[in-house]
Amino acid sequence: MIGDRHMPGAMHSASGLDRIEVVTGVERRRRWTLGEKLKAVEESRLPGMSVSYVARKYGIAPSLLFRWRKLMTEGGQEAVRSGDAVVSAAEVKELKKRIRELERVLGKKTLENEILTEAVKLAHEKKLISRMPLLPQDDLL
Repeated sequence: MIGDRHMPGAMHSASGLDRIEVVTGVERRRRWTLGEKLKAVEESRLPGMSVSYVARKYGIAPSLLFRWRKLMTEGGQEAVRSGDAVVSAAEVKELKKRIRELERVLGKKTLENEILTEAVKLAHEKKLISRMPLLPQDDLL
């Protein structure tokens, strides 16, 4: 028994060994939902609860729970300071990606418009096409 008190992944209590975790393969990081994070953070803030206890209960590192608490506290303070809702980094990243795509499409359409305008102007100068009164921009040329 003395040897397993120093085993990583072994959980101990005053009565001895409670649980041993066996890792059988390569594990990926667990993704926690916002609801799960909020539940753990709220529980860790209840009177009489400790971060270490709640972290063990949910199977997470105490440092991760401390980080979630800090981020939620800072996010809340930032929302109060700015008078706005706090937007997640993932949402900001997705919106920036969408803006880049829209700017690319707008640039392409602007270039096409300029090329067509020059082509029509050149065709009028060379009298390759006649002026049509149906085009509203003819008055501007």
